This record gives sequence, structure tokens and C-alpha cells, in this order.
Amino acid sequence: MAGVVAFRERLGLPTLIDVHTHFMPKNVMDKVWAYFDSAGPLTGRHWPIRYRSEEQTRVEQLRAFGVGRFTSMLYPHKPDMAAWLNQWAADFAARTPDCLHTATFYPEESAPGYVAEAVAAGARVFKSHIQVGDYDPNDLLLDPVWGLLADNGVPTVIHCGSGPAPGRFTGPDRIAALLARHPRLPLIIAHMGLPEYVEFLDLADRYPRVRLDTTMAFTDFTESATPFPRAAVPRLRDLEDRILFGSDFPNIPYSYLDALEALERFDLGDDWVRAVVYDNAAALFDVS
Repeated sequence: MAGVVAFRERLGLPTLIDVHTHFMPKNVMDKVWAYFDSAGPLTGRHWPIRYRSEEQTRVEQLRAFGVGRFTSMLYPHKPDMAAWLNQWAADFAARTPDCLHTATFYPEESAPGYVAEAVAAGARVFKSHIQVGDYDPNDLLLDPVWGLLADNGVPTVIHCGSGPAPGRFTGPDRIAALLARHPRLPLIIAHMGLPEYVEFLDLADRYPRVRLDTTMAFTDFTESATPFPRAAVPRLRDLEDRILFGSDFPNIPYSYLDALEALERFDLGDDWVRAVVYDNAAALFDVS
């Protein structure tokens, strides 16, 4: 903890903003942890959960780190699950004021209705997991959902890259098709789009409401398998105002400090790091 506090204080920041943290119902989180423990096919490697503890302990851990705003990234893997998750997430946000009210969806007839309800109830960010959900983001059942989120300017953190293992519908081509239909859609590409880093940077260049989060990117754990292309490092500076810090807490196999220090791997400077760990998310979510 002391290392994280020192990192933040060295940058002159009173707090951090982490746009990619996971809180979900206990039975769902237990299943997620069991999957990681089994080194399932979507991970394919040993993946010890660093911050495995009960819910309130995890909340207090983030607060002790100095994380002033975080999310409750949760996602369905089947129909008739998202609305229930959204009810849980609304309650979690109500009792956890430093959590940005998070919601989710799945391609189903009821999706436009419960997404509209979540937005009306104050949802600030949505989560879409193409890999786990095993659905096409261009499914026509989701078209009114994307339109609603674009019209309301509510961002979606979307796991759509083909890492750590490809899914049937992952990859930049499907997101390019989605953005061609909804060019004002505010997407946050999770994990910098790994391993298709360059292709997702291209989409961010083309669409000004596309952002990327740093979740697990640049860390030793990820660099050993899917290194960020060194030729693309200057583009990180070019897109400085659209890169947001994400950690994947608690489901990371290394320390929170490692996730922060990885941002310094390419020597982009303190101003760049400050923008990533606070300024950009503060502007997006209107955090004072």
C-alpha cells in the first residue's frame, strides 16, 4: 500500500481513478475466481488472484490506495442475467458512493428496456465482454442499445481484443463495423485492445469518442506474452487525452503498484501518467 501512496503523492495527485475494477455478486465472483484458478481456456496460464478477499475488504483496499473513483465491472454470459446484475450494481453503487454506477447488457429482446432503465437510474458506465459473453457486438438486438448509449454519451468499457485468447467475435474488424454505424458511440477499449494494439489505436484515431484503458497492458505479466509494439509508443503520447488507467483489480496476478509502475515503462513523462491515472477519467466522468 505504501508504494501506491508514494506513487500517487509523487505525481502530486490527491486521488486516482481506476475505470476497470470488478465488483459483482458473490456467487458470480466466486465462479470467476474458480475459472481463473483452473487456468481456463480464456486465460491459458497460471493466474493467481492477488486481491482475493470479501467485498468490503476490497473496497477498503482501493480506498487505502487512494483510488477516489472506481467501477463495478460485471457482465453476463447468458440471457436473462444482465437485468439482475444491473439491479445488484445499482445497489452496490448506492452503498458505495465512490463507485461509478456500472451496468451491463446482453443481446436479448429485453436489453433496450433495462439499459434505458439503468441510464435513467444514473448508470455512468457500462461493461461489455465480447469474449465471455460470446456474442457479436453487431447483433441487431443490440442496435438500439448502442444508439441509446451514443445519444446519452454513456461510455462502455468493452473487452473486444483477441487476448488473452481469441473468441468467436473478438477483434478490431467487428468494432470497426459497429463504429461505422454508430460513430458517436463512446467506447473504452479494454486492455488497450491487446493483442491488436495498433488496430485499436487506428480506431481511436478515426473516432474521437473512442478511448482505451490500460488494464494489464505494459506490465511484465502481459509484456512476456503480448508485448506492446515499440514502434507504436509515440501514438500513446498522441492519444494522451484518451487513455485511461484500468487495473482489473482484484483479478490481477501481481500487485496494484505493478499496474501503476507499468505506465512508466516507456518514459512518456509524469504529465502523461497524471493524465492517464486521473485527468482523463475525471473529465470523462465529470469528477471534481
